[in-house]
Amino acid sequence: MDVRNCKSCGKLYNYISGQPPLCNACLKALDEKFSVVKEYIYNHPGAGIAEVAEENDVSTMQIQKWIREERLAFSPDSPIGIECENCGTMIKTGRFCKACKDKLVNNFGSLYKEEEEPQYKKKDFKDPNGKIRFLDRK
Repeated sequence: MDVRNCKSCGKLYNYISGQPPLCNACLKALDEKFSVVKEYIYNHPGAGIAEVAEENDVSTMQIQKWIREERLAFSPDSPIGIECENCGTMIKTGRFCKACKDKLVNNFGSLYKEEEEPQYKKKDFKDPNGKIRFLDRK
């Protein structure tokens, strides 16, 4: 059992690996804020990150985190976006642009190759003179 302090409120809670370091109450509050932000973006499609953060009392860092996690996305015609972590191209959601994703997939694909079964050579037990050879006799 891993007991930690909540990053938001400081309360002790049982930490579950793979989840954000927040207690259940703060996770629930964060999910409610996410729902409000998502609804606001739906109703105001041209709103920027700063405007959404200010209107919904959420940090811009949290909104960017949701975008990188692909929980939020800007519409394709929106002039607002975030930068690809690899090349800096403006993207609407996620961490990497399409080109960088394709490069990563190709790089990972080339790392993994199925192992081929080794080819065994047949030993030639024939005597070069055409005689029968016995292994235990000289």
